[in-house]
Formats: sequence, structure tokens, C-alpha cells
Amino acid sequence: MYRFLNQEFCEAPSVRDPKKVILITGGSGRLGNNLARFLLKHNYEVHYTFNTFPCDISESVQHKLNITNKKEVNKLIKRLSPDLVVHTSAVTDLELCENNRKLAYEVNVEGTQNIVNACKENNTKIVYISTSNVFSGDKNIYYENDAPTPSNYYAFTKLMGENIVSKSGLPFLILRTDQLYSWTNRNEKKTFVERVLDKLTKNELVKVFADWYNTPTFIPDFSYVTHKLIGKNKSEVYHVVGPDYVNRYEWALEIADVFGYDKALVHPTLSTEVGMKAKRGNVHLSNAKVTRELGAKLLGIKEGLSLMKERKDKQCCLE
Repeated sequence: MYRFLNQEFCEAPSVRDPKKVILITGGSGRLGNNLARFLLKHNYEVHYTFNTFPCDISESVQHKLNITNKKEVNKLIKRLSPDLVVHTSAVTDLELCENNRKLAYEVNVEGTQNIVNACKENNTKIVYISTSNVFSGDKNIYYENDAPTPSNYYAFTKLMGENIVSKSGLPFLILRTDQLYSWTNRNEKKTFVERVLDKLTKNELVKVFADWYNTPTFIPDFSYVTHKLIGKNKSEVYHVVGPDYVNRYEWALEIADVFGYDKALVHPTLSTEVGMKAKRGNVHLSNAKVTRELGAKLLGIKEGLSLMKERKDKQCCLE
């Protein structure tokens, strides 16, 4: 239990009779997993999908699904007839998307199209998880009404996914986010925070890019905001990110400081020293719209890291 700006994070469940059915694609991933656990606390009937690694989420139902298989997608969504689909499944590795464009397109574009087509049969609302990467980083700060300018293939596929959802005729939410972090579960890709901590705990040198900037987002906050936005009867785009715009070096120093490790182990380096194919911009998303409409701000990195430290004994997504 912790507070989200003067509110109990694990607030009392809303009264819904009967329960609304939510399907989360990619429920075994770090974000989908936390969303499933959070929404379960708010009287939803939660179903989630996995492709490779099953994940046991108590009181919910898991389904093995390859979203690139149109027949499987149609069959599952028709059978469940969900009130809402939260689409988190995607290939997110920038270099992988650049080097294997076929895979990126099949999952991020065709997979999204399959989900949308199946939802049309039921007029099901879609929450589509997108990314700061749809912008190039040429502006100082980006708002929801700024025109996307993708600079790598991953961003291109995610923008195509946004367009598929927004032009579907279905009620929707498009939530752009950046650098999600918290404790993760087994089989999930570790977050930047966990990777830094892995090295610090071993007293190893931590080399991090000083020229990569992000607006880090605490996963439980993202789940909270998503839950609140689901209740809105709008079809809109929101930037759901934390308030801090920092480079990786600054972030790693804060991680060392909060967890009590030697900050001298953190060394700055430049991304230009490592050969990478995917072009990456420094994108500062503004969260002004979502904080204004919800009347609250998301946690900064110091607050988020402090909550992680408090729950250090629980090596999984905070609920």
C-alpha cells in the first residue's frame, strides 16, 4: 500500500455489477502483468495472453496467443467478448526491429490490425500502449497534438499501430509512455533500474549513456493512471510519463544514491561509442494533459526508486 499524491494507491474497488471483462495482450510482460494485478483489485474480470512464457496471476485467466495468427485472435476475442482490450504486446527492442523488419511489422502492425479487426465484431474499446519513440526528439518538449516524426523502424511500426487504432471507428485510448521501471517478475526483461542495481550490488563499474534522455515512468503509476482513464468516455491520446526528464547517467546516479551504493561506480559514456543501427532521439514527453485531467502528478524518479527500495524484498512488479 502506498500513496499516489494524497490518494491511497490500492484504493477500494469500484462497484461494478456485473464485472467488466478485460483482456490484456502481453500479460506476462512487465507492464501487462502489473496492469492485470492492479485491475483485479478494481473488480474487473481479467484475462491475459502470453506467447512464450506463461505467468501465474491469481484470480485471472491466461491464454496462449500469437497475435500474428488472425484465426486465433478472432477465436479468443469472440469467445471472451471483452468490454475492453489493453494491447501491450509488441516487439520493443529498437535494434531487433531495425535488423528484423519483417518480425517487427508482423507483430507491431499486423498483430495490432488483427486485434482491432476482432474488436470490431464487438465494438470493444481498445487501450493501445505506444511509445515516446514516435517522435524524433527535434523539439524541446512534445504534447499529444504534435505531429509524430518517427526516426527508427520500431517507432514507424508503433505509429502505424496508433493509426490503425485511431481510424478503426472503435472507442480507444492511445497511451504513449517512456522507460517503464519497477521490480519485474521472472522471465521478464529487466528494467534499466534493475540492470544498474545488478552491477552496483556486485561492486562493478556501471557505464551508462550521458547523451540518452528519457522521462522515466513508474509502472504502478502507469497502471493507476490507465485504470482512471479507462473510465473516461473519450477517444484520445495521452502521454503517461513521469515528471523528470533526465539522461541515463543522471538516472543511474540517483539509483545509486537512493539504494545506498557508491556513486563513484557510475561512469558516463556516449552512445556514439557503441555501434547501433537504430537512430534514437531524445524525446521529452509532456504529461501536463493527463495530470491536469486527473488532478494529480506521477511520481518522479526519486520517489519511485524510494518505493522500490521499501519493497526490495518483493522481487516482482509492485501492485
